[in-house]
Amino acid sequence: MDKTSFFFSKVGIVTADQRLPRNRLRAIAFFGFLTCFLSVFVFSRSGAQYSASIPNYEQEAILERCRNLNVVPRGFAAHLRAESDRFVPGTKPTLLRNAKIWTGGLNGTEGTCLVIYGDLLLDKGLIKAIGYIPTRLLKSFDKQQLHIQDLQGAWVTPGLVDLHSHIGVGSVPHLEGASDTNSVKAPILPWLRSLDGLNTHDESYTLAIAGGVTTAQVLPGSANNIAGGQAFVIKLRPTAERSAISKVIEPPHTLSGTNFDPSLPPRWRHMKHACGENPSRTYSMTRMDSAWKFREAYNEARKIKDAQDEFCAVAEAGKWKRLGKWPEDLQWESLVDVLRGRVKLSVHCYEPVDFDGIVRLTNEFKFPVASFHHAGSAYLVPDLLKKTYGGTPSIALFASNFRKKREAYRGSEFGPRVLADNGIPVVMKSDHPVVNSRYLLNEAALAFYHGLAPNLALASVTSVPAQAAGLGHRIGSIQQGQFVYIAVWDSYPLSLGATPSQVFIDGIMQFETPYVSPKPGTFQQVPTTPNFDKDAEQAVKFEGLPPLEPRKAGEILFTGVKDIWTLYDGEVINTLHANVTDGRFGSVLVRDGRIACVANPGREYDCISADNLHGVETIDLDGGAIAPGLTTFGTDLGISEIRLEASTGDGSVFDPLRQSIPAILGEADTLISAVDGLQFETRNALLAYRSGVTLAVTAPTGGGFWKGLSVAFNLGAKHALQPGAVVQKVVALHVSISKGATASVSTQIAALRKLLLESKYGTAFSATAQGELSLIVNVDSADIMATLIRLKEEVEDNTGKRLRLTFAGATEAWLLAAEISKANVGVILYPSRSFPGTWDKRRFLAGPPLTFDTPLTTLFEHNVTVALGVENEYDARNTRFDIAWASLESNGRIGKTAALSLALSNLERLLGVSVPRGQREFVAWRGGDPFEMSSRAVTVFSEQRGTHLLY
Repeated sequence: MDKTSFFFSKVGIVTADQRLPRNRLRAIAFFGFLTCFLSVFVFSRSGAQYSASIPNYEQEAILERCRNLNVVPRGFAAHLRAESDRFVPGTKPTLLRNAKIWTGGLNGTEGTCLVIYGDLLLDKGLIKAIGYIPTRLLKSFDKQQLHIQDLQGAWVTPGLVDLHSHIGVGSVPHLEGASDTNSVKAPILPWLRSLDGLNTHDESYTLAIAGGVTTAQVLPGSANNIAGGQAFVIKLRPTAERSAISKVIEPPHTLSGTNFDPSLPPRWRHMKHACGENPSRTYSMTRMDSAWKFREAYNEARKIKDAQDEFCAVAEAGKWKRLGKWPEDLQWESLVDVLRGRVKLSVHCYEPVDFDGIVRLTNEFKFPVASFHHAGSAYLVPDLLKKTYGGTPSIALFASNFRKKREAYRGSEFGPRVLADNGIPVVMKSDHPVVNSRYLLNEAALAFYHGLAPNLALASVTSVPAQAAGLGHRIGSIQQGQFVYIAVWDSYPLSLGATPSQVFIDGIMQFETPYVSPKPGTFQQVPTTPNFDKDAEQAVKFEGLPPLEPRKAGEILFTGVKDIWTLYDGEVINTLHANVTDGRFGSVLVRDGRIACVANPGREYDCISADNLHGVETIDLDGGAIAPGLTTFGTDLGISEIRLEASTGDGSVFDPLRQSIPAILGEADTLISAVDGLQFETRNALLAYRSGVTLAVTAPTGGGFWKGLSVAFNLGAKHALQPGAVVQKVVALHVSISKGATASVSTQIAALRKLLLESKYGTAFSATAQGELSLIVNVDSADIMATLIRLKEEVEDNTGKRLRLTFAGATEAWLLAAEISKANVGVILYPSRSFPGTWDKRRFLAGPPLTFDTPLTTLFEHNVTVALGVENEYDARNTRFDIAWASLESNGRIGKTAALSLALSNLERLLGVSVPRGQREFVAWRGGDPFEMSSRAVTVFSEQRGTHLLY
């Protein structure tokens, strides 16, 4: 058999040699040829046929998508705009004349151009001109339409930007039906979006605007590692559409899905991550679990990203025959965008161990972080932060909200300045409603007080957060062509209590009738602040836990004394006020912890002379003051140090309305005494002491109907057995009545009635009914207060004695000011500036610029004995600023002496505090009086405890 015959025999074809008919052989040969030809043709044309199935326009769309896959948003040039895309037709053009304009240029570092004196022209939602406005430009406007306002030298800044807020998702008043801050379905939830839970009727929007805040990044909560997912930056004004989406400043194209025109200029997306205690507590994890969850999630995203990149490489090579389906997963697409650098990532982290984990994560998966948030210990590791992939993030901080949990324990008020000194951008934020967003500017002011440069402090709530959010081309600065998000202030923005007199959002005025409380002329200047250089160095040296204990001192001569306040017959009086126009101040000699001699300005006294000053230390107060140490009430100060760590506190008392009282405690009306659970030398206590707050009144911890008996104690003492440490073992009886309790309000009232009228003689409730103890009722609702006033009358009719009743908290007390006065009931307001956080607080009085009156002034004018307390342990140190703020927004009705009474004589009278002779401590303030940002407490002295230096 020849080769040909052999081949055909192998493929099953019979040859002529096998005696097949010739015609059959031809047919078989033709069929074989045809089969081979068709096979080759189909194979060679299969790619062309697949390519032909994708029209050219779809191929171009695929290539366009691939070309833009890694394009990062860049914003756009402000001067190219003629009209804002958020302009509301009918909004009149506005000319603001004679302003001091803080522009926020170059994140607050623009040098001489930072402040411009002149005018602002606003039209079509844009800033049309700044400084000098050409006459020809003004003539182009209809005079009847142009709104002109003379600001008379008022300060103007960009509208404030809150980079960390839960406004709209953690709505107020708090109601379960509008509680959308956290999802607790899983620790990794990048597919969720805060916008889907945004409540457009949150009371906080108006309040935040009243603080000059125009923009907020609405973040999901921090219960999750990839914490609830995506965030959105919104403007706070209401819109005609009344929808959530209409509030978003620059909606990302992905809001309506992943299929959008890829040729559109890309827009920044925003996302929240969280590490540390919050996700660990929520999901019973450790930090190791969290780290793996992060890596696992990013690995899934990386797989999709790699598949997309391979898809595009095939398409761009024109190999359409190999092209499959576009790789994507709706759950992970946002995290893929993080890997492509198209998401501004906000990461909630406090401690070095958490920063280290995230920094390593960014370098492993190659993605940038826009900002670390809370970041209490960030100031201790600036070099670590700079190792973040893609560049150093901004650091968003609290000013003083530390020590609520262990990871926040080393937080420092000097953190902002230390970070800035290391070249790291600083942002001050609210975490609303943790800190009321209305007082975002106060966070910047406190950072400024503790050493952050004023331009950087202002930038920390304007241009820096705007840049961190990727929206600096729209908000955060004042420049020609920029969107009109600006605030006009009644004083220099970093001065205490600075309040906007007008706010513009999209060029629209937000206040129809703003109420402004006049401020002293000096408040238009940049305040002088104390030198905290040594304190900041100590904070770093001791890794957030510098020594705070006061140091014993001997005799001291204070010179440069401008004011002296003291207590006389239970009232605060001013005994010396130097007229400093001639530069002469008073002098005070303190010997054995008491004032031995006062020399008025320009007068000689024998007790202050060279003969009797041998060995006496001299301290120049530089126009300072001496005043009694302030008193604080309203927190767990002294019985709890780290609120979320049970082992650092006394624990909660038993509540008879929701649990059985252990038989070992005896009768049902047996009350717990806070004195038995006191702890001394806590950091919150010592920081308050160093800030001029020397006495605290604290009730036992409890979230139910009753708390127990409060104690008055010295915040600078070392232990309870030290002389003068416990000032008064039993101060008052404390109960709480609210709609949020387990039992009904009527049940709580019935229980209180029974305890007051039927308790055995010798018990605390019996003593209270007889007028021997003050009854402090923590209550916010005016309706419940009215019921308590009736109960007071009932008890007094029964006993014939006055019931010493005081409402604490008392947000709605202003509604009953006349009735409270008539009933001789006292009021302790806290927080000092009202906030409608719960349903019981919804009828609040906002104060300037929204209302002329405040709760305090309303009660004050009805002759109610009123005082101020605080809500948080860390805030006790800021008591002097609270009483100063109360005076500043009173329209001159509450002077400095009356303001001191709010945290001294009035507070102690209402609580029932009686400080024994010789135990009253006085504080010497250097650089000004307690009401001024230029001052700091330097010395504390009393007869019993002697003299102590605080620095």
